Amino acid sequence: MRGTLWLAWRQQRIQIAVGVVVVAACALYVALQRADMTSFIDSHHVALCKGWNGPCVDSPYVLELLYTHADHIRMLGWISAALPVLIGLFWGAPLIGRELESGTYRLALTQGVGPVRWFVSRFGLAALCTVVGSAAFAGLVAWWWAPISNMLDGPYWYDSAIFDATGPAAVAGALFGLAAGTAAGLLVRRVLPAMGVTLVVVLGVRTVLDACRFHLGWLTPLTRTSPGMQPKALIGSARSAGDWGYLTPSGKHEGIVNCEFSGAELKRCMAEHGYVGRFYKVYPSSDFWSLQAIESAVFLVLAVALIALIVVRLRGRRF
Repeated sequence: MRGTLWLAWRQQRIQIAVGVVVVAACALYVALQRADMTSFIDSHHVALCKGWNGPCVDSPYVLELLYTHADHIRMLGWISAALPVLIGLFWGAPLIGRELESGTYRLALTQGVGPVRWFVSRFGLAALCTVVGSAAFAGLVAWWWAPISNMLDGPYWYDSAIFDATGPAAVAGALFGLAAGTAAGLLVRRVLPAMGVTLVVVLGVRTVLDACRFHLGWLTPLTRTSPGMQPKALIGSARSAGDWGYLTPSGKHEGIVNCEFSGAELKRCMAEHGYVGRFYKVYPSSDFWSLQAIESAVFLVLAVALIALIVVRLRGRRF
């Protein structure tokens, strides 16, 4: 290791060391907690049935299991989901911003090193560590969550503490956070204001994606039907689309308001309106990967655009 890469290592070794320690500590904690959880499952023969309306509802062991571990899993999930912000603030914003604010970048550029090469070495090392660290966190959350995934009152795949913390979108989001912080440092030229800009941008993008996940028509919900008065299929690990009601003989969907009853009253009401069945719409758990692909693409496109902006400005020496 020499040249600009050696310099990048020297200047970023504290962040790298802190990251390694944090990931190692979390890995040890998760390993111990997951071992305790699986031991409880085996010793009490807990049925790991999915969904909030399944046969596990009245099991005291399931409730104890979720009470003990669900909140801790969510906590680790929120830490993983917060990585784009933390990386952007404490790694991205100072990556170039501190050099510009202090003027020390001039020394590096007088050693026969171009600004783009100087940037690539610094950002490349930070990006590599970001990808490895965020992937490790995402893997730890998914590994701990897997035995009780989508159970009763436990974390579901569409909960932000799980969705934002696992899968490729978590890694792509962390890379976007790094790129956003680095671009802010270059444009603002002062670390603290750049951190403020990074916080607003990264949280803004994350909030928009969370709000739009099920509301922009990215995915088409699955319609489940049941003829006549037959019980509806359990929702299981799916997410309700908030649309349910009754079927007419022509297959038309009508809302629930006409027959908000149960039992004999429901049967009489359905007969009066000529309904032949019931329906409800859900997003199945398999949509996790489709949504992950969409959000990963959004993060990566934004990250590439920011990196391209940085390179263009450095080539023009407008810094």
